[in-house]
Amino acid sequence: RKSGQLKENDQNLAGEDVREGLTAVISVKLPNPQFEGQTKMKLGNSEVRGIVESVVNEGLDYFFEQNPSPSKKIIEKCLMASRARDAARKARELTRRKSALETTSLPGKLADCSFKEADLCELYIVEGDSAGGSAKQGRDRRFQAILPLRGKILNVEKAQLDRILNNEEIKSMITALGTGISDDFDITRLRYGKIIIMTDADDDGSHIRTLLLTFFFRYMQELLERGHVYIAQPPLFMVKKGKEEHYAYSQKELDAIMERIGRSNYTVQRYKGLGEMNADQLWDTTMDPANRTLLQVRLQDAVEADLTFTMLMGDKVEPRREFIMEHAHEVRNLEV
Repeated sequence: RKSGQLKENDQNLAGEDVREGLTAVISVKLPNPQFEGQTKMKLGNSEVRGIVESVVNEGLDYFFEQNPSPSKKIIEKCLMASRARDAARKARELTRRKSALETTSLPGKLADCSFKEADLCELYIVEGDSAGGSAKQGRDRRFQAILPLRGKILNVEKAQLDRILNNEEIKSMITALGTGISDDFDITRLRYGKIIIMTDADDDGSHIRTLLLTFFFRYMQELLERGHVYIAQPPLFMVKKGKEEHYAYSQKELDAIMERIGRSNYTVQRYKGLGEMNADQLWDTTMDPANRTLLQVRLQDAVEADLTFTMLMGDKVEPRREFIMEHAHEVRNLEV
């Protein structure tokens, strides 16, 4: 680093980088030498090691100071070995990543649709097996596919790539969408024109949506830039009066319905989760293109979104706390 050959941000050279191609001849004379093994290829006197290390280090330091030209060439050789080792590591990681993603079969829990034209097809990413079962029964099998997720997916903001690719829920999404991720992402291989996140209208559902959006932003950002990602809006209330059923998506809508139908001989059901709706109700309220409400997710400002995702999903707690305190008065349910 003193000579400028190793920059401040460069990693230190590893021992294997320095030892590559190295041949050393060291003569040691001592009484009663002890050798290891039948072939006597290794000296067994442990006290010699420290002495040899000290003498050799001092000699090398002196040589490098007195001979800058060959010293520079030796360091260049070590740097070349380091770069080659790093390139080989990246190649291995790329091979592992591709092998993890390239598969001829779709995930077993995916209920695919029959249409093959991506622009006509929709993928519902659904929270939980219970809601996934209702969605599979209530969907239009021609153009709607269902992928149920078990619980919260991995927070990719804090995880290494190998751990991300070993996560079964994320692997299922990557395989189902067909595009690959990061540098291997190819939008022309997208299998669905609409990717719809459908979760419960509670804190857990909000967290799952945030985790999914973080994954899409980090590894499939073009999906957001092109407007392929949507958030389903299931109803919060069902008002039943006689044989009539009315759905409300907010407290304000509920109040309006109550004023319209009258406040007598009625029941109100507050949906705590998607699993409380049967297949017909889920279709009528959340999946039928003629009746449903979808929120399209767009990234108007990628830089601002990047900072927000890092703040909300990263390791640093204080910026996240400040953000929540600053915006808590603006909304009743803070969501991403």
